Amino acid sequence: MKMLKKIAVAGAVALIATTAAHAETRVTYKSAKTTSSYYQMAVQIAEAMKAGSNGDVIVTVEESQGSVQNVIGATSRPGNYVFTTPPVLVKLAKAGKAMFKDKTNPKFQNIRALFPIPSLTMHFVVRSDSGINSFADLEGKTILIGKGSFGAKEGAKYLKLFGLEGKVKLANVELSNAVPALKNGQIDGFVTAGSFPAPNVIEAAAGTGVKVLTLSDEQITKTKRTRLVIPAGTYAGQDAEIVTTSLPVVAYTTTEMDDATAYLLTKTYWSQKSAMGGDAAWWNGVSDKMLSNIVGKIHPGALKYYTEMGSPIAAHHK
Repeated sequence: MKMLKKIAVAGAVALIATTAAHAETRVTYKSAKTTSSYYQMAVQIAEAMKAGSNGDVIVTVEESQGSVQNVIGATSRPGNYVFTTPPVLVKLAKAGKAMFKDKTNPKFQNIRALFPIPSLTMHFVVRSDSGINSFADLEGKTILIGKGSFGAKEGAKYLKLFGLEGKVKLANVELSNAVPALKNGQIDGFVTAGSFPAPNVIEAAAGTGVKVLTLSDEQITKTKRTRLVIPAGTYAGQDAEIVTTSLPVVAYTTTEMDDATAYLLTKTYWSQKSAMGGDAAWWNGVSDKMLSNIVGKIHPGALKYYTEMGSPIAAHHK
């Protein structure tokens, strides 16, 4: 009889352990380079998922060399693989165009969106005493745009689009030195792209006094980027809102993720967004209005949550 009781107890313990293991959902979150703000966001999301699910969701953050690599990973990574990328890259991958021309794969069609995260936001930052109030005023000034980054490429593109190519002195200084270079008068301004509020812009605004240039609707149309408004008061001395451009970024998964997991991740993300915003202000610029930036389908599990919340869903999301 005692032996039977021991077997029964052992069986019950094993059942509890199995149930607990089953309840725990493990997710791989492919983000960006560890030096990027998007890696910091990934770490925040991992912590938020654990806190918001009472430990039922465990997210492992992986470093990435870029968004293209993240999208390609969707063709080979099994299970609960989540990755971040601009929606335009998913569109190109599915169409087999541009950088995906020689990397076509039918599994790209299985990519599904979960939720938007902070966008890459363009900032044209100038000294407040530089006399620069518009893009036309940049002529003859010394501007730092950096090298190789999204912001550097966009900055060069905008100068060309706005008729300023060859009319602006480009500083040969690393973007990491932009704030001290601005402070000591080496440059009149710098271009940076990142989720707002951007740390280097906060630092420049607090220590030197800056203004961030606003783009006209005509200029935004020329860039073919998404319009974004930075609210007044985001940076020290900023009394009016800033109209600029952005590159939306979204967290994606694939159809290998089951509906229940997608629902849980999406619900937990939005329920924890306010708390994340208390730790890092870039989350405060995210809203369900940004679902309009998603050009493909949303995962059915996430779609269920958005339907329950009455969020704005387009026909192509279904």
